[in-house]
Amino acid sequence: MISSYYYFLKSISIVCISFFYSLEFFCQDYPVYNDEKQITVNELTFDAMEPFITPDGNYLFFNCSNESVIVKLFYASRVNDSTFNFEGELNGPNQEAAQCLDAVADIDSLNNFYWTSTRDYPGEFENLFHGTFTEGSVSNIGRVRGGFYIYIPGWLIMDHGISCNGEFLYFNNARLDAASCTGPCETHIGIAQKQNDSTFNVLANSDEILQNVNDDDYIYYAPCISGDNLELYFTRYLKGEITESTIVEMCVAVRNNSTEVFSEPNVLFADVIANIAEAATLTSDKQIMYYHKKIDDEYKIMMRYRESATGYVQNIYDTSPVKVIPNPVIESAVIRIDQHAESISSMKLIDSVGRVVFEFDNPERNTIVFQKNNLQAGIYYIKINTREESFTEEVVIQ
Repeated sequence: MISSYYYFLKSISIVCISFFYSLEFFCQDYPVYNDEKQITVNELTFDAMEPFITPDGNYLFFNCSNESVIVKLFYASRVNDSTFNFEGELNGPNQEAAQCLDAVADIDSLNNFYWTSTRDYPGEFENLFHGTFTEGSVSNIGRVRGGFYIYIPGWLIMDHGISCNGEFLYFNNARLDAASCTGPCETHIGIAQKQNDSTFNVLANSDEILQNVNDDDYIYYAPCISGDNLELYFTRYLKGEITESTIVEMCVAVRNNSTEVFSEPNVLFADVIANIAEAATLTSDKQIMYYHKKIDDEYKIMMRYRESATGYVQNIYDTSPVKVIPNPVIESAVIRIDQHAESISSMKLIDSVGRVVFEFDNPERNTIVFQKNNLQAGIYYIKINTREESFTEEVVIQ
């Protein structure tokens, strides 16, 4: 949800996660998803963004384009995994104001419904709302209270994710200043625990649990927690001016049980902002991921089925200046060079017998998106030459 609040304020593999504890190392599987597919929402004639699949899988919530002056919530009923029937606008949560935003739906297994709204902001800083969902309507509407807001103009809850049991709220504080930043200037994800139907309080160890997730160098949004509370999905991009070459990453962090610290993030998919894919939501069994993607300047809802882990092992304490994420490469990957970028003279992709199959343009950039295209599955190597030395990184293409 990069742009929605910006426009509002302007107008007003198995990856081994090495946790050093008692001199032991623990491993956790990162999820892997197969090829994407655009879903069909029968009779839907406009852009759809920020999808959320209900725990029972019967409904898909979404909002219209968050680049619109008026953003509203809608829903569709399930026909099968990739087909839904458009049911129309949700009754209850949407405003009729000339400029308004009601977006980012979440719901728990007890039909407690949550969404963000800019109504009365900044007169009212508490911009997360709740209600009860029943057959296309949301009733008993009120503001969600608690200590997770930042009561300073420009700060609000941009995105959020509710756990399936309704016990935990993953909130995303964001500071917006249209004069200084396109989109959020800074963000922070936190965890709050339910006190009653309308109140969540921040966990005392929220920052500790998310210590590997939050990074001041990134802008974060669209948190989504899996039904078992073991996988946290979110979207991010490097802080700074948003340009055509800005790379947006859909990530996941994992843990072995619901009280542990989340792992370092793993990048599932990445692409430039023109082809942005963001805002993951999972079925309660974690077998299907839905998200939205920009295709030919229109936002569509996509899906992927879950696969088994990749079998690739990556040490998070690896000091190599070259990172390929994800690795193995299923469709695309990001090549990140943590140092020496300014002195790179060439960067090539070499196959297992030493033949150059691809030479990268603009190798001096710190981050490059790599598309699998028609390359055959197998082991390849990225060879980087600088003025002083050379580096080689193995890449597995599936």
